[in-house]
Amino acid sequence: MKNGTFDETGQKIFEKIDASIYSTASKASKVVASEIANLIRARNQTGQNTVLGLATGSTPLQVYSELVRLHEEEGLSFKRVITFNLDEYYPMHPEEIQSYVRFMNENLFDKIDIPQKNIHIPDGTIPKEKVYEYCKEYERKIDEAGGLDIQILGIGRTGHIGFNEPGSLAKTRTRLVTLDEITRSDAAAAFYGEERVPRQAITMGVGTILKAKKIYLMAWGEPKAKVIKKSLEGEVTEQIPATFLQNHENTKVILDEAAASELTRRKTPWLVGPCDWDEKMIKKAVTWLSLTVEKPILKLTDEDYNQHGMSDILIEFGPAYNMNIHIFNKVQHTITGWPGGKPNADDTNRPERKEPHPKRVLVFSPHPADDVVSMGGTLMRLVEHGHEVHVVYQTSGNIAVYDDEALRYADFISHQSRDSEEKNLFKNLSASVAAKEPGDLDSPEMLKLKSNIRKVEARSACRYCGIPEERIRFLEMPFYETGRVRKSGLSKKDLDLVRDSIQNVKPHQIFAAGDLSDPHGTHRICLEAVQKVLKEMKDKDWMDDCYIWLYRGIWQDIEVSDIDMAVPLSPGERLKKRKAIFKHTSQKDQPKYPGTVSNEFWMVADEKTIKNAKDYDRLGLAEYDSIEGFSRWKI
Repeated sequence: MKNGTFDETGQKIFEKIDASIYSTASKASKVVASEIANLIRARNQTGQNTVLGLATGSTPLQVYSELVRLHEEEGLSFKRVITFNLDEYYPMHPEEIQSYVRFMNENLFDKIDIPQKNIHIPDGTIPKEKVYEYCKEYERKIDEAGGLDIQILGIGRTGHIGFNEPGSLAKTRTRLVTLDEITRSDAAAAFYGEERVPRQAITMGVGTILKAKKIYLMAWGEPKAKVIKKSLEGEVTEQIPATFLQNHENTKVILDEAAASELTRRKTPWLVGPCDWDEKMIKKAVTWLSLTVEKPILKLTDEDYNQHGMSDILIEFGPAYNMNIHIFNKVQHTITGWPGGKPNADDTNRPERKEPHPKRVLVFSPHPADDVVSMGGTLMRLVEHGHEVHVVYQTSGNIAVYDDEALRYADFISHQSRDSEEKNLFKNLSASVAAKEPGDLDSPEMLKLKSNIRKVEARSACRYCGIPEERIRFLEMPFYETGRVRKSGLSKKDLDLVRDSIQNVKPHQIFAAGDLSDPHGTHRICLEAVQKVLKEMKDKDWMDDCYIWLYRGIWQDIEVSDIDMAVPLSPGERLKKRKAIFKHTSQKDQPKYPGTVSNEFWMVADEKTIKNAKDYDRLGLAEYDSIEGFSRWKI
C-alpha cells in the first residue's frame, strides 16, 4: 500500500510500506522461505518456472538454510527455478572467498537440485569495455525468463538495495557502479582490510528491482534500525534508495524486533494510537517526553502530555504533577553507588538487595576487554566493596589481533627463550604471514599466539581491577573458533561450558553483555548461550537468589527508560576504567575497526557513559560525571 499501513486494530500508522515484525531473525527467515517454497510448489504443479531475485550477505543466510532443509527433508524441487542475483563486486574472480558466486554455491546452489544453466550471477571478470553490453544482456535474460516473481533484498546502512548507493535514480537498470565509502568500510572485515575492498560493483538497478512482482526487504539487528525507520517512514529520496520501495505495489518488509526498534510504533507507540499503559511503558513515555521538550521531569505540564500523544496517561492516572513525581522517583531509585547492594541499609527502593553480603558475582564477557570497556567502573566498585567477583571470557577474541601485533610478541618470545621451538617462533610465523593471501586462515600456531595475547591482556586488566587469577576463566567457546569473521552456530559444548561456569560459582549476581549490535554477532550468540542455560537452570534453589544484569558497551546505546540500575562514576573512576581498557594493548591504536565504531574503544566507552549522565541530568536528576547503566533480565 503506497500511502501507509495499518496496525492490528486497523489504525493508520507512520509506515508507508507493509512491515511485519518477528521476535527473531530465525522465525522471520522461515516465513520468507515458506512464501518462496509455496510459490515454487504451485508453479511446479502446473509446469511453470519460478524466477527468483536473490541477495547475498548475512541477511538471507537463514532463508537459504531453510530452503535447503525444505529440499532435503520435504522434497522441494528447484529444477524449474531460475535465479538472478542482485550484484557482484568488480573486479572479482568467482573462486575468491568474497565472491558472491562462491557465497551462493556454498550456501544454496550446491545443496539443491537447481540446473546450472538456470543460475545467473553478475560476472566480475568481464573486461570493462564489455560491461555495458553484458549488463544489457543481463536485463534481457530477466525479461526473457518472464520477469522476477520474487526479489529478496537486504539493506545497507546507507539505505542501499543491491549496490544502488545514495544518488541512484528510480529508473536505473543493471550497471557498473562505484561503491560508497560506508559500504566499503562495512565490507572491510570480509576483505581483511578496507584497502582490499573493490571500489566498484555490477548491480541490478533500482528500476530492475521495482519490476519484480513481489519484493521482500529483510533486516535484522539494531544496526539497521535507523535506516529502516527512514526507509519506511521518510520521504522518497534518491539519497536513501530503499525509499523507492514505497512506490512498489507489493513490497513486504520483514524485520526482527531489534531492526524494528526505531519505528514509531515501537519507539513511541503513543504517537500512533492508544497504548496499554503499564509501568514500563509509562516510564519510557515520560522520560522520552522530558528529553524531547527539554524540560526536567518535574516541570512537565498537562499541556506537554496532551501535545505529544500522552493524554491517555493523564486521563487514566491523574494530573501531570502526580505522574511526574511518580516517574521521577522511579528513575531516581535506579541510581546506586552500591551495585552489589548496600549492607545494613534499607533496600526497599534500591535496585539491588543488601543481602547476602558479600555476594558471589559472575561477569560474562563475550571477548576479552568487553568487561572493562562496558562495566569497568562497576567491576572495580564490586571488588572494592568486598564481593567475590569472577570473570568468564566466552571467546578467545583472536581474530581481532592484527598479524603485526602478533609478530611483535613472537619476536619478544623468540629472543628471550632458550627453548628451540620458541626461538624459531618469530621466524616461522613471519614466513606464514608472508605466504598468506587475504582471506587465508591463520596457522594453528598463529591462532594460538593471538589467543594467548588476548589472555595475557585480560589477566592484566583483571589484576588492575583487583580480581585474582583463580577467578578468571577462558572458555574459548567452539562456535567462535573458526578462524574467520563468520562464526558457527551454538553447539552442546558451547552450552556445557557456560553451564559449568555458572554451576561452579552459583552466583548471586550475573552480568552479561546485552549490546547486540557488534558487527560480527558474537555478543548476540554469547548472550543467547547464557540465556538458554539460565532458562534450563531456573529451578535450581540458588537461582531464586540470583539477579541477572545486562550491560551495554560501545556497540549500542542504552535508553534511560531501559536502565534499571545506574552506577555513577567519578572522574577518577572513569580514568581508572580507561587505564584498565589500556591493558588490552593489542586493541589500542589500531586501524579503524570494522563496523559503526570509528574511535578507539576507550573513547567510545567514555562518550556513552558521559551521555548516560547527561541524560539523567536533563531529566532533573543529580549531575554526575558518567554513569554505567544496566537493565535487569528476568527469566
